[in-house]
Amino acid sequence: IHSFTASGTLTYGYHARYLIVAGGGGGVSIDNGYNIGGGGAGGMLEGTDSVLEVGTQYTVTVGAGGTVDNLGNNASASANGNNSVFNGLTSIGGGGGNGVNSTGRDGGSGGGGSWNSGGGSGTAGQGNDGGNNGGANSSSAVGGGGGGKGSAGTDGGNGSGGQKGAGAANDITGSSVTYADGGNGGAVDSAIATPAAGGANTGGGGDASSGTRTANGGAGGSGVVILRVLTTNYTGTTTGSPTVSTSGDDTIMVFNSSGTYTA
Repeated sequence: IHSFTASGTLTYGYHARYLIVAGGGGGVSIDNGYNIGGGGAGGMLEGTDSVLEVGTQYTVTVGAGGTVDNLGNNASASANGNNSVFNGLTSIGGGGGNGVNSTGRDGGSGGGGSWNSGGGSGTAGQGNDGGNNGGANSSSAVGGGGGGKGSAGTDGGNGSGGQKGAGAANDITGSSVTYADGGNGGAVDSAIATPAAGGANTGGGGDASSGTRTANGGAGGSGVVILRVLTTNYTGTTTGSPTVSTSGDDTIMVFNSSGTYTA
């Protein structure tokens, strides 16, 4: 009960649990690519206290993953991932992995550093830093791993590329899923498996290419926005075709692409 003792307004709303993951950064592709960094994971925000006002339409923006720089021996940097946004909360796109003589790009999590350079910085509360390159101009110089939500990317060293930063698990959908892991740094060994792209709708960073580049680096994975509300509050008014399911007393909306929800 709310008693007015002076003129005013009363807005009714309800709480939503949310997960907002941005697009991951791309891993770099260059010839003799062992010096290059993996992509950083997209920023990840989670919580239970997003207040939705009844009758208000909320825009959901899902960030795409960063593309890959494929410029032969002169690659500079792959693209950062794109931001994901909901109700005033913005997850920052992951930092792109960097090529020759370049520091990893900053982002939700930082991209891995290249040839004698440091990793990019992550955003506080959203991710971690990228790893440093393992050495200067030599056959042992290898790229740093991209940072993840759970941990920073590791530094390259001893001919092995830096390992990707770990992602983080979240059970908003009713089962535990890991989001926002980084991409592995480039390594000397050309026999390393084909570089992987970041996981679609998980905000993963892309792997860098390795050795003499038998395969391109991986693109960053797209982000996702997930909302969970009491079913008694769920209006069913959406655009963008989210996947809708129920768990216990709640309804869950998974936006794999941009759209809207009207509370």
